[in-house]
Amino acid sequence: MAFWCYILRCADGKYYTGHTDDLERRIAEHSVGGFCNFTSSRRPVELIWAQDFPTRHEALSSELQVKKWSRAKKEALAASDWDRVGYFAKPPSERATSIVHKRVSTSLDTNGHGGS
Repeated sequence: MAFWCYILRCADGKYYTGHTDDLERRIAEHSVGGFCNFTSSRRPVELIWAQDFPTRHEALSSELQVKKWSRAKKEALAASDWDRVGYFAKPPSERATSIVHKRVSTSLDTNGHGGS
């Protein structure tokens, strides 16, 4: 049995990160509402990233890690842009000015508020 960590983009632009043992069912629940307070009032939702794991513990660990990430780092993960993921893994004071920096938001807000 596979377990999943996933990211949804909500209609208001905020991101929701979760984990499940049935990705298709869980996305359907988010889509109809009533199963999650956060996404129920922010529909429609769109799956932007998902990764399978062999155990629930690993999927939950991934959820807890990704949930803390900045908006920019989540967007880089969804785009499979590992250079940007690495860039945003560094503290802002350690990020070198580069092309990566100029083409993406450096927002530290995980839900789309603020940023440059």
